[in-house]
Amino acid sequence: MIYPKRVIFPKNLQQKFLYEQAQKLGISLNGLADLLSVHRRTFNDWKREEGSMPIDILAKICKITSSKFPQNIDIREPFWYVNLGAKNGGIACLKKYGRIGGDQAYQKKKWYEWWHKKGQYNKTGRIRGPLPIKIPKFSKKLAEFSGIVIGDGGITDKQVIITTNSIVDKEYAFFIKNLIKELFDLEASIIYRKKELAMYIMVSRKKLVKFCNKKLGLHIGNKLKQGLDIPTWIRNNSELEKACIRGIMDTDGCIFEECHKIKGKFYNYKRLNITSASPFLRKSIFEIFEKNELSPKVRNNRCVQIEDKEKIKRYFEIIGTHNPKHLKRYYK
Repeated sequence: MIYPKRVIFPKNLQQKFLYEQAQKLGISLNGLADLLSVHRRTFNDWKREEGSMPIDILAKICKITSSKFPQNIDIREPFWYVNLGAKNGGIACLKKYGRIGGDQAYQKKKWYEWWHKKGQYNKTGRIRGPLPIKIPKFSKKLAEFSGIVIGDGGITDKQVIITTNSIVDKEYAFFIKNLIKELFDLEASIIYRKKELAMYIMVSRKKLVKFCNKKLGLHIGNKLKQGLDIPTWIRNNSELEKACIRGIMDTDGCIFEECHKIKGKFYNYKRLNITSASPFLRKSIFEIFEKNELSPKVRNNRCVQIEDKEKIKRYFEIIGTHNPKHLKRYYK
């Protein structure tokens, strides 16, 4: 990174210069800071003359106000103050302690005294192995958790992360957090990403990662490249399949209205849809829908849909949802 040179004003003239430029533009000092894309706190430091301005900022101010460079300023290299600060700090340390850096022999002696009396017996903050988790039995709730991870989850070497929309899925995110607490006795963290409109439900625990991978059959890393599918312990058990499908649909599925124009009239039809890039997962979902007499259709080689009004109703009756977003769209 190339750091710009700094501008040093005579005392009290930097503050005066900034006020004058703001007045020329008819804006406040905060407005000038925003115009320059400079953080207001940094700009206030310049105003109080507690810091020096970069020369490129001074040039920008002069350009937008059509002003000449101020007189009697001093242009210095970046970090010009480091040597001066180090020298003054050394003088102050010498006056206070009589030496620079303290008495190293004395410090070493005191450290050994502390270590033999107390330090080696202090276990605070030490982790001798992975922290434990509650190990749940195979159940409908565990199958639903697996579906949630399959739908919008990801697993790294140390974390399990589930992503939801911070607006429409906010209530559902806390359902997931409570489900993790019930199953594994772990407190998941919820992290908001406002710019992405996302909420991350995150658990950092190696034993949970190992359990999800070894016992539940959920992949670490890129799940698509590893053949994303519903785990074998869930297949061929009707109740576990329904719970897993609920988790997948609640995270990655949607309900939308398909519009058709027939003889000048518009007709809207609700569709229940799940889109996946995994052919294995699409096939499993299709088979489970078909087994439960939901008349699924495959669209665009990527989507599995339930299109019949009565079949969508049957879906909510036999599989259901824990995501209020789906119910709102269904009854809308």
